[in-house]
Amino acid sequence: MNNPFQIAYPDEEEAIYVKRAVSGDRKAAEKLITSHQVFIYNLALKMTKNIEDAEDLTQEVFIKALAALSKFEGRSKFRTWLYRIAVNHFLNAKKGESEVNSTDLETFFKDVDLIADYDFSIQEQKELSDTIEDLRISCTTGMLLCLDREQRIVFILGEMFEIDHNLGSEIMGISPGNFRIKLMRVRKDFYNWMNNRCGLVNLANPCSCAKKTKAFLDAGLVDPKNLKFNSQYKKKVEDLAHKHATPMVNTMEDLHRNIFKQHPFQELPTSSRIVDEVLNNDLIKQILKL
Repeated sequence: MNNPFQIAYPDEEEAIYVKRAVSGDRKAAEKLITSHQVFIYNLALKMTKNIEDAEDLTQEVFIKALAALSKFEGRSKFRTWLYRIAVNHFLNAKKGESEVNSTDLETFFKDVDLIADYDFSIQEQKELSDTIEDLRISCTTGMLLCLDREQRIVFILGEMFEIDHNLGSEIMGISPGNFRIKLMRVRKDFYNWMNNRCGLVNLANPCSCAKKTKAFLDAGLVDPKNLKFNSQYKKKVEDLAHKHATPMVNTMEDLHRNIFKQHPFQELPTSSRIVDEVLNNDLIKQILKL
């Protein structure tokens, strides 16, 4: 099973593409973008919960990376260097609308409690299964927004994508021990909240995605004909995670992790547009002489 950091080209071949891109080879620069844009887009989407913001951030990361490409000295793998740029950009970028409107976990769950419940019949739940799943993904991504940016990105990298602590620390610019401690802390705090409030973890908890769906439909916040999160994907996060998915959930921690690893790993709807806009950017054309 592939992990999310596996790319289409071997490291040695990608290093050649870097040299060619610096020399003005447009196709080489395009390969560097297409190899990594889907992963960076999915990382941005989990950071922002907004498709448009995620697309913009993805484009900005590649403009920043290609502008600095001549400074890449090959001391690390290109993808590690690129993802370090992406993480730094995500940590420092201006907050989008979803982040501005985000709250802490206590307020988040209190607000969810105020949403009216409705018990769909089994048949109705089957008919609305994709919509309910869209709401589930939206809700759990909303929980992620309640974390501060560093907590959020450590959780996404370390828990959802299960990357190695050494690689995670290199991308974050911290020690492996520090990365491990930060992940342990955010995992503990985050899952304590879910244990007490989220119906995905404990059916006895008050919150249920299926029961809340009608209220979101009535308010026009979920559109079955235009799903935001449960569409445009071929794989789930667990399909690309470093470890094989466990066929049986043995512990409460496995259950928590599985909730987030079931999130879709989405296709980038504007893939070709982002490539064109990055490579046609005046600064990039000037620097790489494209």
